[in-house]
Amino acid sequence: MGTEIERKFLVKEGPWREAAADTYRQGYLSTVKERTVRVRTINDKGYLTVKGISVGASRLEFEYEIPVADARELLDKLCEKPLIEKQRYKLDHGGLTWEIDVFFGDNEGLIVAEVELQSEDQVFERPDWVVDEVTSDPRYYNANLINNPYSKW
Repeated sequence: MGTEIERKFLVKEGPWREAAADTYRQGYLSTVKERTVRVRTINDKGYLTVKGISVGASRLEFEYEIPVADARELLDKLCEKPLIEKQRYKLDHGGLTWEIDVFFGDNEGLIVAEVELQSEDQVFERPDWVVDEVTSDPRYYNANLINNPYSKW
């Protein structure tokens, strides 16, 4: 995996709703700022992800597929609560894949888009349904939405 370079934006309604969506459940075993350890299910697959501290829009990321039964048990028994629940839509625009997350549960009403880049200074075209950039606002980090859910802002 290595380094992830990702920018995050708030989103308004648009053609992204017509794309197929996957169901995500995710939780965290560690949410200290120097490293997060995430467990996630995407439909019927499980993943374990370790991420380092963000520096600008970049951070180290290592992700591994694990048995979905193990992921579900970790989510139910060991991860911090509440879990993050969302639908993820993927849409290609301007040669990049945009991932749009529609949150549920304690984060109902929050919709954000993420785009992964090759470099922090990469120029890219924003779709017209992308609104404000929130890359550097830690409130929008999934790991922070557990202790400070969108419904309490």
